[in-house]
Amino acid sequence: MISGIDEAGKGPVLGPMCVAGVLLNENKLDALTQLGVKDSKQLTAKRREVLAVEIKKLVDKYFILEVSPFQIDELRKIMTMNEIMVVCYAKVLEELKPDHAFVDAADVIADRFGENIKKKYTKAIEITSEHNADVKYPIVSAASILAKVKRDALVKELEKKAGVEIGSGYPADPKTITFLENWIQEYGLLPDFARSSWETSKKLVEKFSKNQKRISEY
Repeated sequence: MISGIDEAGKGPVLGPMCVAGVLLNENKLDALTQLGVKDSKQLTAKRREVLAVEIKKLVDKYFILEVSPFQIDELRKIMTMNEIMVVCYAKVLEELKPDHAFVDAADVIADRFGENIKKKYTKAIEITSEHNADVKYPIVSAASILAKVKRDALVKELEKKAGVEIGSGYPADPKTITFLENWIQEYGLLPDFARSSWETSKKLVEKFSKNQKRISEY
């Protein structure tokens, strides 16, 4: 039994991170390839949604770990983001229990990432940890698709909750920054689905505080 694991949402300032894993008997790998799975970033949103349904039918098991902005902020008080990724990947492995896992490395040193997961995981396992594993290995591509589809759905829910466009949630997205600026100006604090430990959040809150101070002084 083999698994692929990948994440969506490690870097955004808004919304959760999703770490997805799939479990598959290796004799089904050809069937997975025939589905046309690719790295989720190479597919349209619609194609990802269609493939996600087919992947869930084909695999023996799948698991998607949702990590909220609050959980990320709390964990970052005691560990680095790379260490958080190790914990999350190990947690997904605990659910799937494969013999061999292929993972998209979330560390600049891919082998170190795999070794750290092995240390955290409670059972003996073979791990192939590589950068761009979601491009090289269809089983990781499948996990990438499930993670991305789940996160996109959760971001849409957040947008409905906010009642305005929030963009993709990434700091480079102008819609996301505009949303955050408007929210902070109106409410005086970050929304509860923002990651307060992100530099983007800190700078926007500081900018608002300085503006408020100038207004009060005036």
